[in-house]
Amino acid sequence: MKQIVLFHGDPVSDRNGFGSEESSYFRGTTSFDFGTIKEADGKVSHTFEVSNTGDMPLVITRVIASCGCTTPEWPKEPVAPGKKAQIKVTFDPAGRPGPFTKTISVYSNGKTGSFIMNIRGEVE
Repeated sequence: MKQIVLFHGDPVSDRNGFGSEESSYFRGTTSFDFGTIKEADGKVSHTFEVSNTGDMPLVITRVIASCGCTTPEWPKEPVAPGKKAQIKVTFDPAGRPGPFTKTISVYSNGKTGSFIMNIRGEVE
């Protein structure tokens, strides 16, 4: 016997129960320059602040760094309309002398769906 499963609407945009992903989106800085850092001083971090300027909860579904030397941390709970969230990015300069640029991809139910942040600097 065959089973047929029907979905009403778009399962991606409807996953939070609110229907429209057009309502929520980010506002915030997407780039940070550490300048010159010393390898011996260890890991450095920067916290990006983003705001939900929409009228529906904003859900950050995943955040992916371009390299294992960069670790993102983000809130797993929805960001209420008018509220802010922080995405902390930590870079480990061990064994990486010279200039660096790392990208961090942020995926959400926001208006644009995803966007890129980056960090850069130089390790001496």
